Amino acid sequence: MTVPLASRRAFIQASIAAASAPMALLAPTAQAQTGAWPSKPVRIVVPYAPGGLSDAVGRLLAERLALGQPVIVDNKPGGGGVIGMGVVAKAAADGHTLAFSAISPLTLSPHTHQVPYDALTDFAPVARVMVSPVYLLATPAFTGKTFADAIAQARAQPDQVTFATSGVGSLGHLMLEQISRKAQVRFTHVPYKGGGQIATDAAGGQFQLFTANPGAALNALVERGRLRVLAVAAPGRMPGLPDVPTVDELGHPEANMNSVFGVFAPARTPPEVIQRLHEAINRVLAERDVQERLRQLDYLVSPATIAVFTDQLRREHAANGRLLRESGIRLE
Repeated sequence: MTVPLASRRAFIQASIAAASAPMALLAPTAQAQTGAWPSKPVRIVVPYAPGGLSDAVGRLLAERLALGQPVIVDNKPGGGGVIGMGVVAKAAADGHTLAFSAISPLTLSPHTHQVPYDALTDFAPVARVMVSPVYLLATPAFTGKTFADAIAQARAQPDQVTFATSGVGSLGHLMLEQISRKAQVRFTHVPYKGGGQIATDAAGGQFQLFTANPGAALNALVERGRLRVLAVAAPGRMPGLPDVPTVDELGHPEANMNSVFGVFAPARTPPEVIQRLHEAINRVLAERDVQERLRQLDYLVSPATIAVFTDQLRREHAANGRLLRESGIRLE
């Protein structure tokens, strides 16, 4: 999910433009007539477990969307979002099944393992919703104080500084590779199978550095001083961490990668339905209390036109594939 900061700024600036016609990533949508849509409850598939931040935002959207029919959330976790996105790819293209997901199941996962869909033709982007920063954190096992200290230690002691991520080929792993290549240092990668256990092990000092998205448990450990945020991968400094620099500010713009979330429909969903959904979602995102609730969750509201969002997906899909090939990352 991973376009450098300069490109992200262009995406965000472009999001104020007028909405454009919907389109699937590479395939045209069908020109079917919608009739009386929606004619039944609309299902938003959240491809992550209940209780997480993605689930919370999905339910916030479901609560606020005014479509004339109930909007329900259906959690389909597994495979880093791949299982739930597979469900949506195979759903009827009638506007009654959507996905709210990070874009990584479309832009990163297809390059790391087999997925049950074609990321570039099986979905129609509906709306970009938000950006979640990625934190680069230090655990009690790290003796330095700053990001520069981490680089200095890795340079002085190659392969001795341990750096955990949520898995081989994950966003955090790509950030690690970018930082290592630019600084010409070597860390020891500690890959986990997902991010659930990382914060607990980090607080116990089982490795020195790691990457993670913010969340209630992680934020609580930071607030108690058990973990320290050395840098953030985000379009700008986080309001709650004004003294923490971005990865871009520290001289690594190519590693300034963050998690983008949006709403998707099956390809060939009627364009007029896509457009109505796009407008309804953007109305929700414009509500002040919604923006404040997302800010409290450490998410940045980031609407965009359908054309801009579609272009971002294409670019990030290509960039991730290129980075994986160039870095020589060996996937499990």
